[in-house]
Order: sequence, then structure tokens, then C-alpha cells
Amino acid sequence: MIIDTHIHLDDERYRDDLNEVLNRAREGGVKKFIIPGADPKTLKRAVEIVEENDDIYFSVGVHPYDLDSFDELDFEKYISHEKCVAIGECGLDYFRLEGTDEEKELEKQKQKRVFVSHIELAKKYQKPLILHIRNASSDSKSLILEHNAGEVGGVLHCFNADDELLSLADNGFYFGIGGVLTFKNAKKLVNILPKIPSEKLLIETDGPYLTPTPHRGQRNEPFYTTIVASKMAELLNISEENIKELTTENAKKLFHI
Repeated sequence: MIIDTHIHLDDERYRDDLNEVLNRAREGGVKKFIIPGADPKTLKRAVEIVEENDDIYFSVGVHPYDLDSFDELDFEKYISHEKCVAIGECGLDYFRLEGTDEEKELEKQKQKRVFVSHIELAKKYQKPLILHIRNASSDSKSLILEHNAGEVGGVLHCFNADDELLSLADNGFYFGIGGVLTFKNAKKLVNILPKIPSEKLLIETDGPYLTPTPHRGQRNEPFYTTIVASKMAELLNISEENIKELTTENAKKLFHI
């Protein structure tokens, strides 16, 4: 059994064949799915999907690229749903900062304010966080520690292989590993994988993005978590069944599913 802890099933690219995508995954051993709330515009679709499928859950949050949507989102409406299992996808992403140094700094401060708001919501409702961290490890870690996010814990989605973030395992945080692990240029992730405590490993796709080798260039889908599990098993020198069992138990523990 595998749990895909990060799959954007509410994305338009799954609309025409969602049932086929889910059935392929289920037949391949993927038994539960979590849709991360990244874009408020698709949350309604996410709720429709979870209400039609017993094995699918969702979270509510605003991706750093969609900050302007934060104040418009009725968090309490979604958090109260029985299948809302987390807060996020939220965090800091400095990869696409543009403009003058002053403009970049203003954007960073805006991202930080919204990230802290997510942390406070997670603590208020006792939900784990789904974190997006890109080119912002130091600031992210500082805010996580300063605002006691370890009270609820969470997952570092698409873990960026930064040693600085490894210590967050001691603060209740898990590490989401996806198709990037199979990329030729993933040496940092390959090297850091054995350093992650096994009880903190999770499997994800981030579909429709980050499709693993040998399917790069195609739409990613939850069935491909089997490829990630196989690669993790190879690199950690343990059986594929053990990887599936341990990551499933980790996901159940974190998300209470």
C-alpha cells in the first residue's frame, strides 16, 4: 500500500480522465490520496472529488505564488470539512522574485506574513502543515521555530535536500520525496536521503508536475509513486515492501487517516 501525500487531482489536466487515473493507481497499490490546497480557485473541485471518493482527502492553503488569494479564502469553511487533514500548501518561495532589491524584500515580507498566518491557523485547528520551501530554507526554518510550528508538525513537500532543514525532523516534520529522486541531476537528494530518519519519510507525486524518469515530459499521476518507492528502496538498500509499509504508516500518523 502507498499513500500519495501530495497530488493535485483538482488540476484541469485530470478532469477528462480522473477515474482512469485513480483506478490505475489503486490497481498499482496506491490506496489513499491527499490533494494539497494550493489554489483557492480549485478548492471547490477538490471538495467535489473527496466527497465522491472515500480514499481521497484534502488540505486548505495558499501557495506562495497565489498570495493575493489569501484574504479571500474562507478557511473555516474548508477546515471544518471532515476530510480536511492539513493546512497548506504554504510557505516561502524566493525562486521567482523579480524587480528591485526593495521590491524583492517587500515580496519576501508579504510571503512571511502569509506563512505565519498559515502556521497560526494550523495551531488553532490542530492540523499539520504542508510546506512549500524553495530557495528560502533559512527564513523558513526561522519562522517555523519562532512560531512553534512543531506543535502541529507537518511535511516539507518536495524536500529540497537542504541539510539545514534536516533538524526539523526533531520538531515533528516529515520529508516528502517524489519523482525528483529519479532525475539524473538529483545528486543532492540522493545523498541526503539516507540522513532522513526512516520514520519521517513520505512518498508523493506532486502530479501533474515532476514526473519521474522514465516518464519525464508526460503528465505525472499517482501510479508513479510506485517508481519513487522502488528508487527509495534501491538507494536505502531495503525492500520495496518495507518502504511502502513504513511511508504508509508515517502518512497515517501525520495526517490521521
